[in-house]
Amino acid sequence: MPAVGSVRYAREVPRFEPFSGLRYSPSHISSLDDVVCPPYDVISEEDRRVLVERSPYNIVRLELPAGDTPDPYSAAAELLDGWRDGGVLQRDRTPSFYGYRMSYTDDSGQPRSTMGVIGALGLEPPGEGILPHEETTPKAKSDRLRLLRATRANLSPIWVLTPVTGLAELCNPPAHPAEHTIEAAQVAGSENVLHELWPIVDDDRIAAIAAHVASEPVLVADGHHRYETALTFQAEDRSPASASVLALVVELDDRQLSVQAIHRLVAGVAADALLEALGEAFDLSPTSPIGADIASRMADAGALAVVTSAGTWMAKAKAHTRAAATHDLDSSRLDVVLAVLPGAEVSFQHGWESAAAAVAAGEATAAVLLRPATVEQIAGISRGGVRMPPKTTFFWPKPRTGLVLRELVG
Repeated sequence: MPAVGSVRYAREVPRFEPFSGLRYSPSHISSLDDVVCPPYDVISEEDRRVLVERSPYNIVRLELPAGDTPDPYSAAAELLDGWRDGGVLQRDRTPSFYGYRMSYTDDSGQPRSTMGVIGALGLEPPGEGILPHEETTPKAKSDRLRLLRATRANLSPIWVLTPVTGLAELCNPPAHPAEHTIEAAQVAGSENVLHELWPIVDDDRIAAIAAHVASEPVLVADGHHRYETALTFQAEDRSPASASVLALVVELDDRQLSVQAIHRLVAGVAADALLEALGEAFDLSPTSPIGADIASRMADAGALAVVTSAGTWMAKAKAHTRAAATHDLDSSRLDVVLAVLPGAEVSFQHGWESAAAAVAAGEATAAVLLRPATVEQIAGISRGGVRMPPKTTFFWPKPRTGLVLRELVG
């Protein structure tokens, strides 16, 4: 399938520049698997504990600083300084782009990969050279801003999509293994994903990649909170370095992307009241218990699914609900109900198994399972200016934090 949305925009386009990355030194660590971590917003308390136990240098100690200190953000900054001064982290001598590939096997058993490039993306207000597609929540932005102020470093990249084809070919590792083996990083993730990163230092390739990314506006796939945090920090800092943010750029192409749903857990209301409210907006029909085939059943029914301790229902939006929703998305249609349901407390959960387990454990009244947005919907909504509800899309696999950091120096 060709890349989605190849039309040109009458808008600003982003700057994309190489930088001297801060990376783990092989002389201080035996395995990158021990020191990298997933993005901060998918790490549970138990996940963090396991990551901390893996190594005294695991990046989660910076990305999610311990909350049992008077000022966890200052503690993270001191730890970063210590790792840098002690040689655990070393700055690359040459400004580079960094090729990045995530290889995995999809649900049908076919090998797939996501290939992109990490660099310093020039910041633009939303809707100009950078186009967001989701709303954000204040708490997450406050946390990321305090961490950025303290560390003056981009610890993990935002993920953006370019509608221009050909980027993956520009980012390929050198053909001869000897040219990149020493400097390449490989991590075998717990989700059976192989993560690979390598520096791109050739002047011609750097120029080609920079021009390619700067030829069209990019769409924010993942990292909306970090993007908005970077804008806020830029406004108060005004240094040249704060005018850019660490970003992974990938083609807006179905062959490169896997988009999954983020489900809703609802608490604070009785199951009967929730089902009654949902019944006003959706046609509810009982269905067999939730299982591994739930996503295909939802797709066949054109419906979302509701799970309570009493059973499982398919929920197909009524005409007036589809008309009231801001987008042709399950998250937007569900918001029509939640907006008028007093006392409803909503949290977010990726994975139907985890969502169902929360209901079984009594942690939520119900789990509402959503169908994922498509790549075409994400592209169209980004250009339209009206964002999706928070936590609508879950791009997978998730890039690993810690393969390369960007210091805000200069």
